[in-house]
Order: sequence, then C-alpha cells, then structure tokens
Amino acid sequence: MHHASIRTANIHRAIAFYEHLGFRVCERFTTGYTLASWMEGLGGRIELIEIPQPKPAPDAFADEHYVGYYHLSFDLTEITPDLPSWLKSLKERFTVASQNTTEPLPPLLVLLEPTQQQIGDRIYEVTFIADADGLPLEFIRVLATLS
Repeated sequence: MHHASIRTANIHRAIAFYEHLGFRVCERFTTGYTLASWMEGLGGRIELIEIPQPKPAPDAFADEHYVGYYHLSFDLTEITPDLPSWLKSLKERFTVASQNTTEPLPPLLVLLEPTQQQIGDRIYEVTFIADADGLPLEFIRVLATLS
C-alpha cells in the first residue's frame, strides 16, 4: 500500500497531532485548490488533505450502523512493551504540547482503553484513540501466539 488518505478540517493541527504519534512530514504540496502533506511513521504513510468548509465526519466508532471507512490500525509490537504505558506517555505528550504552543491541541480522546482480544491464533492488546478530526485510530500489539 502506498498511503492512506485522510481529509482534515485543519492541516496544521492534523500534522501536529500525527507528529506526536511519531510521524514526520516527508512532502508538502497542493492538490487542486487545497493544502496536502504526506507523512511517514509507524511503518506506513498517510496523506493529509485540508478541506475548506469542512463538514463534521460521521462517528464511525460509536455508530454501529455506519458503513465505510472505519479506522487505520498501527502495530506497536516492536515499539512498546505494553499499550497502557504507551497510552499514558502519549497523553502526557499531548498535555505538554497543548500548554507549550500558540495553537493548542485538544486533549487526547481515548475511544477504547487498552484491552485484550483474540483474533485467530493470536492474542492482541488493542486501544483506540481519535485523531484531530475525531477519526478512530487503532493501536495493537501481539501479546501471544497460541499453539
């Protein structure tokens, strides 16, 4: 996969949000009439596109009848020993960032606290947060492979 594209109401706020997750801007460009950026991190690439006069996105996480884009998922197995401590550190980074900038980031919104889930022969640790526009992002870690 080359990239996943995300439309955002404010590209500067979205870039700051994803930078706190570990992404870095690798290209800035315009697409037709608007600003865009490619960012790389956590083993993938995203494209942010600013939408003038944005409408709020549907609540893909809470609406059980929603159909369409649901979430991006990032594997943190090689990055952190556990999701609770990673999430705590992320919350702290967002708190500090909101106090030290002229355009503060909103507090980190956790949609699902870290929990365990079995999928096939693997046990995963899973958590969900909302991005700068409220879109769900999943973070997973492999805890065990069943024999």
